[in-house]
Order: sequence, then structure tokens, then C-alpha cells
Amino acid sequence: SRSERTPAKRAVMSGPARRLDSRLQRAFAGLLRRVSPGADGVARVRARQIYILPTGTGMTYAGVLMLMLLGSLNYQNNLGLLFTFFLGGVGLIAMHHAWFDLLGLALQVRGGQPVFAGEPALFEVGLHAEGRRARYDIRLRCGDGSAEPAYVPAGDQRLVPLAVPTLRRGYQRIQDLQVETRHPMGLFRAWCLVAPDATTLVYPAPARHAPEPGHDAGDSRRPSRSIQDGAEDYIGSRGYRPGDSPRHIDWKDYARERGLVVKQIGGDQGQEVWIDWSALVATDTEVRLSQLTRQVLDADAAQVRFGLRLPGVVEGPARGAEHTRRCLARLALFEHGNPTHPAR
Repeated sequence: SRSERTPAKRAVMSGPARRLDSRLQRAFAGLLRRVSPGADGVARVRARQIYILPTGTGMTYAGVLMLMLLGSLNYQNNLGLLFTFFLGGVGLIAMHHAWFDLLGLALQVRGGQPVFAGEPALFEVGLHAEGRRARYDIRLRCGDGSAEPAYVPAGDQRLVPLAVPTLRRGYQRIQDLQVETRHPMGLFRAWCLVAPDATTLVYPAPARHAPEPGHDAGDSRRPSRSIQDGAEDYIGSRGYRPGDSPRHIDWKDYARERGLVVKQIGGDQGQEVWIDWSALVATDTEVRLSQLTRQVLDADAAQVRFGLRLPGVVEGPARGAEHTRRCLARLALFEHGNPTHPAR
């Protein structure tokens, strides 16, 4: 099964073999029934939505039983036959318990806080053991992301964090949440697929460095800025030049291995920093968004007023965490849709 393949095993597969394996998995997954959330947002696992297959341990167990059966028949050993059928019955009971471990399980998935592309998106999965049956060894998996096995007492609930890798900006959705168990003996793997309606917003990955942002928007005329010591107004950042004062070096960026960057400080407190799409020379859209994200984070760290200008979108100058989140949402959903409700 897919869950039993380790990354090392997948790595040794050739390119055509991996593509064929991926196609077969998608075709197989397309035939499976999904557990959809109800009107209350809770997905409840039903009988016809659970699938079960023997694990590698289960296949070994069956092989040993077959050898015991053949040996007992060959030597007409009644005690051996009794023991063989007893162990076979134990295996059948384990299969039923694995199936019942998922039956009636209730799940509710919620998106977490926004993250930057390349960071894992954190989802919260609520597990509720409705009824009088406790749930053991409940495992959650989505793509390459997985959670620790959970135990849910009867009538109780557990909140399980699930980290899902992110590759690109925009909304990160859980396509198929795989819920499985191997309780009680690991002989069988019972699983189902849940199709939750949960998203997390993914911001563009910030660039290591970005050009200095502008100070004026449109044709509005503002007083010129001067770069001087002792002023408090941040007007951008640039690369380190020999002779720059160590007091102006952004040591936080240096600790993050982004190189030596010098903060530029201006004396006019009434002006704002404008982060402008058209001011960048990069031709690739994602590279531009990455540089704009770096400028937004730098301006927020310096606690200055800044505005954001994108094609068809203007965020007026402001400061604070809420303004920064709004600008990052604009960048994350650029050409993707309306960021009014960035995540749910």
C-alpha cells in the first residue's frame, strides 16, 4: 500500500516506474468513495466508505497459518489443526475490530494560520469518538504529510495537528485526507478517504534580498527624503557597502543567513514607503511577488507606514500587523481571486 512505502523505496524507483505507479494510484483513488462533511461541517465515516486490506505482517501471518494447516493435515495432528483454526479465528476477529475502529468516527478539519510557501501548512483535525466505542491507533495522512497516531476515548474528542507541505502561494486545500488504523494487531489496514472543506492561505516565499522600495505613489509630490544618522523613519534597505556603520546593519537578517543588509533611515516622518509592482525590473511574476513580500516584511519589521501597489489593486499607507497581513494576502492571491476572506 501507499502508506507502507518509505521515501527510500520511492527514491529507488525509476522515472517511468514512478509515473506508472502514480497513475495507478490516481486511478485506484478515483474509484474509492469519499466521506463528505455534513451540514454541520462534520464528516462521519459510514460502513460502505471503509476499505480494508492485509498488511505485510498480515500476509506473513496467513502464510504461517497455511504452513501449519498443511503440516497438521499431513501428519494428522488434531492438536495442530485446532491451534491453526484458533489462530485463524483470531485473525478474523482482528479484521472486524480494525473495521469497527473507523465505523462512526466523526472528523472536522479546520485550516490554520497563514504560512509562507515552502513552510508546512498546519491543519487542525478534530476526532470525535461518538458512541460507546473507543478509537485506537487513528492515523492521519495527506500526501507527504502525516500526524502521530491518536487514541480517542469513547464519547471524547481529540484535536490532532496535521502539517501538509506547501509548494506554491494561494489557497492550500486538503484534497484527500486519509484516515487509517491497524488496530488491534497490525494484521489489517483499514482506511477511508475524507474530502474536507478546509483551506489555509500560503503567502509567497520572501526573497533573500529586495530592491529599496519607493517613497511616492502616482504623481503626488512629496518632500524629498534624506538619509541621516539619528532619524527614526525607515525608508528601505540595501546591500552592505564598505564603511557602513555597524549600527545600521540588519543583524536579524544576517542571523537568518540573508547576508549583510543595511537599513536606510530618513528624517521626514510624514512620508510613507510605497511597495510598487511597477518599480521592480524582474519579469517573472513569482520572482516579483517574492521581492514584494520581502519588502513588506522589512517595512513591517521597521514599523513604518507603507502602501502596496499591484496591477488593479492599491492598499493605502498604514502600519501594523493587520495591514501587513492584508498586504501579504493580496500578494498570495494575486491573479487568484479576492482576498477578502484569506483563510477558513
